[in-house]
Amino acid sequence: MDELAIADRRSLRRKLSFWRWAAAGLLVAGALVLFALSGWGEVAERTRDHVARVTVSGLIQDDRELVERLDRIAENDSVKALIVTISSPGGTTYGGEVLYNAIRKVAAKKPVVSDVRTLAASAGYLIALAGDRIVAGETSITGSIGVIFQYPQVKNLMDKLGVSLESIKSRPLKAEPSPFHPPSDEARAMIQTMIDDSYAWFVDLVAERRKLPRPDALALADGRIFTGRQALKDKLVDTLGGDDEIRAFLADRKVPKELAVVDWEESGGKLPFGLGALVSEWIKMLGYDAFPSMRAFEKIGGEKLFLDGLVSVWQVDGQLKRQDILP
Repeated sequence: MDELAIADRRSLRRKLSFWRWAAAGLLVAGALVLFALSGWGEVAERTRDHVARVTVSGLIQDDRELVERLDRIAENDSVKALIVTISSPGGTTYGGEVLYNAIRKVAAKKPVVSDVRTLAASAGYLIALAGDRIVAGETSITGSIGVIFQYPQVKNLMDKLGVSLESIKSRPLKAEPSPFHPPSDEARAMIQTMIDDSYAWFVDLVAERRKLPRPDALALADGRIFTGRQALKDKLVDTLGGDDEIRAFLADRKVPKELAVVDWEESGGKLPFGLGALVSEWIKMLGYDAFPSMRAFEKIGGEKLFLDGLVSVWQVDGQLKRQDILP
């Protein structure tokens, strides 16, 4: 074989080697991407000792997925403490109650800190009460302890349209109050009794968890909101600050400062190995972000326009009104 043929063969081998290594590199990179998307990285991270963190944000509802996540945190021996980060105006009272109970189950086994961020009012503050310690910013908004029942009244509109609604009921209080006629005195009394009962439960919880005499808790439960500084003065929170104060408290509870804080987030999708998140990213790449209306539908799906059940929520409108509403 002449020297030219030998040189050509060596050149071909070098090219083949290059493409083999390139293919191997692509396979490794692809495997790493799939590993990251699959959630196995999170699983591995959660097997080591760490501090878990969950975030409660937006409108609080009956969130079974979050409750199950909290149950897993309670049972995971690798979790040495829990930080509950709250940025919420509140939501359904029942949703807050369920999350409160789930967090207290965690607290029975390991330290829990409530991290009040921009806003933790009404049911948001109810959830914060579940922590062993409440840390808030100086300008955080919290409080709004109270309950209001509100519903629309459309009788005047129906009269203008010439539409009426007749009802035949088993008893006078069935389906009361109704948006189609003003409530009777009996209906008002019924609703007031229900509100008073829920309100008393909320006040008792504040008094118990904050170690306040009930008259003091009652005086603070007039629906008003507080800054973090005001809340600290009135003993509704324990300290002002952020991550440093949280880690200092956990260190006092024998949780090493060097432990990583791992976010226990909601899974990206229903498909196995995180493929739901991958499909979601593909949809965005195909133009999801180009249709703002799709985001509106997503929001409606995640936070229903009409809430079910008693609601404790502080909302800010153009006139900065406080509302604890029961639609």
